Amino acid sequence: MNDWAGLDRFLQTDPRDVGCEEAIAMLHVYVELVAEDAGAARRYPGIAAHLRACGPCADDFEGLLAAISDD
Repeated sequence: MNDWAGLDRFLQTDPRDVGCEEAIAMLHVYVELVAEDAGAARRYPGIAAHLRACGPCADDFEGLLAAISDD
């Protein structure tokens, strides 16, 4: 079985994507802004683009967000 859909997603990378290194370096700031509903995606569109494209970084984001949530 092949993963043509995954390949298509990879090939259609958003040019604003900052990559893993920069996204992880700023992830703590981005998570705080998301938690405060302070327009994180508007302020950091490159990180938002990266989190849409990178599963491992998105997992880290979700984990940090869960860690600081009151829920």
